[in-house]
Amino acid sequence: MTERPLIGVSTYLESSARWGVWDLEAVLLPAGYPRLVQRAGGLASLLPPDAPERAAAAVARLDGLVIAGGPDVDPARYDAERSPRTGPPAPERDAWELALIDAALAADVPLLGICRGMQLLNVALGGTLLQHLDGHREVVGAFGGHPVKPVPGTLYAGIVPEELTVPTYHHQAVDRLGEGLVPSAHAEDGTVEAVELPADRGWALGVQWHPEMGEDQRVMRALVTAAS
Repeated sequence: MTERPLIGVSTYLESSARWGVWDLEAVLLPAGYPRLVQRAGGLASLLPPDAPERAAAAVARLDGLVIAGGPDVDPARYDAERSPRTGPPAPERDAWELALIDAALAADVPLLGICRGMQLLNVALGGTLLQHLDGHREVVGAFGGHPVKPVPGTLYAGIVPEELTVPTYHHQAVDRLGEGLVPSAHAEDGTVEAVELPADRGWALGVQWHPEMGEDQRVMRALVTAAS
């Protein structure tokens, strides 16, 4: 039997979470992420926030890395003033996940950024974010959906060649692209919905939507294949 690649997935650090009789600080992750990794043929390993200087050691033990969705990136990370519509910062998570991204790119470990993870990949490479975007988060606390169209000739287009309606929940988006990144999918309104690095810089893809909330496994399968 072929050994399944180990895919690390970043997690939330919450000051209060309830289960059973407990209400405690918790590291958590929506179950859709590890389930998608497992369905796509990988072994999922959850990565709680840690000291940034330990990121390279963590990535060295992985075959692939997923940076999960979550809260807004602190605008200070891309030298912008905070908009009133930007959510509260998560400094420990920002620092840890940016260090994970840097380590994965340096070690040529396949990397998939999902929603916030795509935005962090862009920021890690010197890009900026649009701090509020209407129409991509229709109801608070509920995923919506809209079509995204691949850019021909890109990695993403090779994985999903057709227009696809995807699960979405975000109010921020890529503004200025980070160094070396190319857009590989767009929404109907022109919003960049996927970014990637050229093949000669390794396997790195970011998608603005939430594949863990849908049935299409192709993006995660591509990561698992690249990590195998």
